[in-house]
Amino acid sequence: MNPTQVDAYLRRLGVQHPAWPTVEVLRELHLRHLQTVPFENLSIHLGEEIVLEEERLVEKVVGARRGGFCYELNGAFGALLAALGFDVALLAGRVYGDEGRLGIPYDHLALRVRTVDGGEWLADVGFGAHSHYPLAFGARGEQEDPGGTFRIVEAGPDAAGVRSGDGAAKKGGSDAADLDVLMGGRSQYRLEVRPRALGDFVAGAWWHSTSSASHFTRSLVCSRVTEDGGRITLSGRTFKVTAADGAREERELETDEEVLGAYRERFGIELDRVPTARHPDGNG
Repeated sequence: MNPTQVDAYLRRLGVQHPAWPTVEVLRELHLRHLQTVPFENLSIHLGEEIVLEEERLVEKVVGARRGGFCYELNGAFGALLAALGFDVALLAGRVYGDEGRLGIPYDHLALRVRTVDGGEWLADVGFGAHSHYPLAFGARGEQEDPGGTFRIVEAGPDAAGVRSGDGAAKKGGSDAADLDVLMGGRSQYRLEVRPRALGDFVAGAWWHSTSSASHFTRSLVCSRVTEDGGRITLSGRTFKVTAADGAREERELETDEEVLGAYRERFGIELDRVPTARHPDGNG
């Protein structure tokens, strides 16, 4: 990223250019990203191409003032952090499904970030409802966050009885085990500790944006953290407001004008038509 792009990105987040890549700066950037850049999968349903190249990701988030899903959001955020002097590594994850089974390889992209003051953090602005602030990467106890109680632990055997770190991580020359990220005691995703390149995630992004087996092609979502610590979400035509204490209200938007207005006024996304689910019945 060039200085002009960095400045534009920071303006999008509403923060000043930091003097040093410290943990406090990382925390501020992380929270502001969640509050201003929506987690959304609208491109999949609008027929827009998803290109995992830094220039294209930054243009989408900053120039088009859109959001994205994990590959796009963490890809762009990682580029910003690197340009600000943070040491950033892209990590591949596999998301746990409803029955505790792990998803496809390169199912998720998260960031390991080192700060100038010596900290190492798990930053993730692309998982939807997750931690509001980065998590201490090396800590193994409970970590309290406005988004919930989190833990990062060494991964156990997967559904096939094999520790995933015994394969993929060792191929990269490391015997470090993979890590499970838990929220409220429930496993969210498994991370490989081996650094990856953005291009490694192309197949995963393609699968999630085309396969009828992917939940991203079956439903629409647009969501962000609110300034008071809650969350707003537009799922299809259902608009949900979740307060910081967990109280939830929801209502159905009846007209296309209401839907487009919600995207515009609540998420800052200008659309010329209402997106419809690519594979609403899971077929195709």
